[in-house]
Amino acid sequence: MNLRRRLLGLPLAALLAGLFQAMPAQAAEPGSEQMLAHRAAYRLKLDSVRDSAAIEQAEGIMLFEMIDACDAWASRQRFTLLISDRDGNVVETTSDYATLEAKDGSSLRFSLTQMTGGAITSRVAGDASITPQGGRIRYQEPAATEEDLPQGTILPMIHTIRSLAAARAGQRILVTPLFDGTSAEGAQDTTTIISGGWVAPQANADFPLLATLSSARMRIAFFDRNANGQGGGAATPDYEVSMRYFENGVADELKMDFGEFVVDGRLGELQPIPSPC
Repeated sequence: MNLRRRLLGLPLAALLAGLFQAMPAQAAEPGSEQMLAHRAAYRLKLDSVRDSAAIEQAEGIMLFEMIDACDAWASRQRFTLLISDRDGNVVETTSDYATLEAKDGSSLRFSLTQMTGGAITSRVAGDASITPQGGRIRYQEPAATEEDLPQGTILPMIHTIRSLAAARAGQRILVTPLFDGTSAEGAQDTTTIISGGWVAPQANADFPLLATLSSARMRIAFFDRNANGQGGGAATPDYEVSMRYFENGVADELKMDFGEFVVDGRLGELQPIPSPC
């Protein structure tokens, strides 16, 4: 089963040892200062299944960590999902993903390992640089190759910041190429739909930290740029995710659409991480 590769994770020590090097200080993306370094845990369960799918149940957990590395954001995700079919077979899928993204959006170091049933099914690692012309990816795994990025490509944290800025400004859509290091096939086209506008703070008994923050609901669709052989994207998304984003970059109430089935993710734990900077 080919699950979308972006729900991921790697121990932070490995992230810092394998990816972190001193980055030149550059002006951070406006809005970076509002992003919260934090740890979060999400409970995952099956939301719905397409009629053609043989899936009976799915459950798991996703752990996410974002650390302020002063001139960069260091991210860590760990994702485990147990999937049962109608015959009673159970398959465990796990993903490990780590990134180090410059706060000015100029570079990304990335590492991904995905396993199914205890066997490695995918490894992607390398670094990317962003330029006004698009930029370039230098892969180390699955093979030592290089690939150009399309003009306008942005990185994951910049996408989050700009999506929140768009919601705050009353925009309803954001369309841009995105590279996150989860694929050996380069950037994807993304369309972010913002629904319901910029919502004022609401009571939140479970997470008081979020009770004073505004938020927006959005749905992000990811398209394979090479699906039609012309680098112009595809009509059907490769993957979709919807969530409520708070103004500090914390997300809750996730829905992840893998095509055959949809998984619901609920924020279960949230802990801020003090900045060392």
